[in-house]
Amino acid sequence: MLGAPSPAGRTPARRGSVNVLTHRAGTNFAVLPHFKPNADPLDVIGWALQAHPDLVMPSAFNLNGVVLLDLAVRAGYSGEVVFVDTGYHFPETLATRNRLAARYPELQFVTLSAGAHPEDGQTPDNLYASDPNACCAVRKVAPLQQYLRGKAPSALLNARSRDQASTRAEIAFVEDGNARRKINPLAHWTRQMLEAYAAEHALPVNPLYFDGFLSVGCWTCTRAVHAGEDARAGRWAGKGKTECGLWAGAGQL
Repeated sequence: MLGAPSPAGRTPARRGSVNVLTHRAGTNFAVLPHFKPNADPLDVIGWALQAHPDLVMPSAFNLNGVVLLDLAVRAGYSGEVVFVDTGYHFPETLATRNRLAARYPELQFVTLSAGAHPEDGQTPDNLYASDPNACCAVRKVAPLQQYLRGKAPSALLNARSRDQASTRAEIAFVEDGNARRKINPLAHWTRQMLEAYAAEHALPVNPLYFDGFLSVGCWTCTRAVHAGEDARAGRWAGKGKTECGLWAGAGQL
């Protein structure tokens, strides 16, 4: 699905597309930026690096995540990229992680629950089918939450975008939370823009993407996307679930 680069796939904004507003005076969150919808992701990341030098990036290495990795390195990020091995990842996903680690040696790739597998005793063998929320909570959300409690970063850099799913249609460039900020540099980028950027920079996209897996999670709960569906429609299809719990719900980051 990746095509030749086009003007729409290039970073769409100009530098300096930020208005700064005072917020939470007297704290580390004293300045809250107000980015315009066409803001350059490099501006968003650059601000985040200055405001939050302890920034951490969780990633599952989907198209959005791969593009964000490249942009983050261009902006000067050299911190951690944290991936949770649920034990159910496609081999292609793990291979993509390894290719990215080789391409970006300046980043620190951290794999939580490394070597997890379906029979490791973390969950019953069929929990993903009988209670996918509980499976995600144990295998994906809990390991990352525990890691972040130890690291205690003030902000997370993540690759969510508005057009991925209806549950993400209103996300902002910067989201304040009780524990930490969430920085979303790709909030307004479309799939076409991401594809064009990845093609232009020859990024190592998960090969499953080209088979219609526009968002790749665990093999037990991911299918290819049908024509006209949201990019995340293949995640937990038919299970009444659209988010793993990292970004929504009581256990969100």
